Amino acid sequence: MKTLLCLIFAVAPLWAQNARADWSKPFPPHKVIGNVYFIGTVNLGSYLITTPEGHILVNTDFEETVPTLRAGVEKLGFKFSDIKIILGSHAHGDHMEADALVKELTGGKVMVMEQDVPAIKKIMPGGKEHPVDRVLHDGEDVKLGGTTLTAHLTAGHTKGCTTWSLKATEAEKTYDVVIVCSVGWNPGYVLVNNKDYPRISENYVRSFATLRKLPCDVFLASHIAFYDLEAKYPKLQQGGENPFIDHAGYLAYIDLKEKQFKDEYERQKAGGQPAKR
Repeated sequence: MKTLLCLIFAVAPLWAQNARADWSKPFPPHKVIGNVYFIGTVNLGSYLITTPEGHILVNTDFEETVPTLRAGVEKLGFKFSDIKIILGSHAHGDHMEADALVKELTGGKVMVMEQDVPAIKKIMPGGKEHPVDRVLHDGEDVKLGGTTLTAHLTAGHTKGCTTWSLKATEAEKTYDVVIVCSVGWNPGYVLVNNKDYPRISENYVRSFATLRKLPCDVFLASHIAFYDLEAKYPKLQQGGENPFIDHAGYLAYIDLKEKQFKDEYERQKAGGQPAKR
């Protein structure tokens, strides 16, 4: 048994390292619509919002992902050093671990939703202090170069999970863009009688309602699977209608996650243990 436990603990860090490496593999950078560009990976959704006064980056991801993000920005014809504002979806390492590194490389200001500040401060790769230049609140705007992003608190996945909305213009038409944080839960999430997060289920319910109220033409998210990028990207290459204009897909995502939440909540309420991986 002792040998088995040693083997398990030896393999676990290797699995995590391999998972991070897999998640950090590049996906082709591309224009989504207007001044919104995808620069993320085969798993993680990172977005560059360009303006005449510099750019906004949503999600820095892992530190080892930064070369991929930088290469994507440059391939699209922009300068990584022109990033002025650094935003994130939520205080998990796969989305915001590299905030300090990107700030160091660009001088950009890191902005974080108030409820996620305690958790974000604990993300300290290499012992670096996690910068927070501006604390955001639900409904606040972030403005740069004529573009406005609005921070919407969609808590549950984390206490400060932040969904971003903005307007993008293409061919003289304006579209509502939504970058969804997440309304899913990770293995082990306690949805009933959570001592560390007593209002977690209430927050999820509120977040589903918030997302339903947001006008959404273009559906994006913190993970590419949420909006089925792998299926949409080939369609983008073929030309024709922009596949990212997908209000129906946005509603379908909310419907799916809400049903999954209700099922898991009722299962735990009946005495079931939190779902594991």
